[in-house]
Amino acid sequence: MSTLGTRTRLGYSLGSFVTGAFGTVPGLLLLPYLTDTMAVPAAAAGAIVLLPKAWDVLFNPIAGRISDADLLRKGSRRRSVLAGGLALALAFAALFAHPGFGSVAADAAYVVLAFFLCATAFAFFQVPFNALPAELTEGYHERTRLTTWRIAVLALAILVSGAVAPAIASGIGGVGGYRAMGGFVAVLIVAGTLSVYFGIRRAPVGRLRAPTPTWRALLATMRAWRSFRWLLAVYFVQALGVATLLAGVSYLARFVLGDADLQSLLFAGFVAPALLVMPVWDRIGRSGGKLAGFRVASALFAVALIGLVFARALPIAAVFGFVAIAGIGYAGIQVFPLAILPDLITAEEERTGATRAGVTAGVWTAAETLGLALGPGMFGLVLAAGGYVSSSEGTVTQPDSALTAITLGFSALPAVLIAAGIPLLRRSVLEAEPRKAEATA
Repeated sequence: MSTLGTRTRLGYSLGSFVTGAFGTVPGLLLLPYLTDTMAVPAAAAGAIVLLPKAWDVLFNPIAGRISDADLLRKGSRRRSVLAGGLALALAFAALFAHPGFGSVAADAAYVVLAFFLCATAFAFFQVPFNALPAELTEGYHERTRLTTWRIAVLALAILVSGAVAPAIASGIGGVGGYRAMGGFVAVLIVAGTLSVYFGIRRAPVGRLRAPTPTWRALLATMRAWRSFRWLLAVYFVQALGVATLLAGVSYLARFVLGDADLQSLLFAGFVAPALLVMPVWDRIGRSGGKLAGFRVASALFAVALIGLVFARALPIAAVFGFVAIAGIGYAGIQVFPLAILPDLITAEEERTGATRAGVTAGVWTAAETLGLALGPGMFGLVLAAGGYVSSSEGTVTQPDSALTAITLGFSALPAVLIAAGIPLLRRSVLEAEPRKAEATA
């Protein structure tokens, strides 16, 4: 069946509340939580954000292989989605619980452990979640439609979690604010997990094929799969750019724009336009092709970020205008690679006769996780180079060099990374263009 029902599309898409919340909130708040609540130096805080997620680079492909085997045994990936999502909710609440051991080192070690557990649990949710579109439908354009639904819900999830979570943390203030925020996000994760678990209960699962028997055979096919490697490279570089931008939102609002309350408005201004333009990206993908849409979205995002280089001199209204344009581009660079990926998976499964969805989603998620983890780490290094002053007493006066570092880390650095994906797209997805004989359903 090529066309999915509304219940299946919505049920699957609501899982984006899990990926949106976990992909957004740590990138926004974990670095300031460490630097401005625990007094962890900026460079060390960047490393703490990176290290637990580095484990996922190795573990996500394993989680994908486990998910492929579970699919063959149980006929569904739902069990892994449920277990991973519920475990993630518990670990996330613990991440921001701040036990207060009495030393910076002990508190930082606790965060590392809790984030490690979060990253592992997230792998068991996100890997099968990313694998599902290749199995729910074989329709080329239906996959674009499903992805636009998913990214629309993702935009809403990012808007809710990215705007409300900082508001809770700053509104209550201190350790108590972060604890309340962690509980709120945990509830969102549980709701998204249950929605996707029950929403795809009666959905098709595609053809059940045996996984590749050995890791050596799997590595061999990955080496030969050039189109996937190019697409993965684009996605990784751009995920790195997005993560760097997200890490800078709190700092830009507090120190460059001078108002901590603006971080929620900045986030809303970045994400809300995506909800409005999602049908436009769907139409562009249908008429001009997914590859052309991907290029347009990347260029639009990069140009908007270049405009934000001048945020210190621009009026607030102009800053929000560039942020909104960036959000439109961001929606596109989320839709098109995720719409192309199941096309590549289907072609490779037909070529090899073996299940590829789970392990491919594992490799994909590993690259995304690495990019999202490196982004705050890179931003932390930019802060350190600019002489940023960490504190346990809240906001302190920063030197002019730190303000410049914040501005460039929020704008110029992610602009370069987003734009770097455009030349890589020249060879990345040639196999993913639509089959001429296929209907446009």
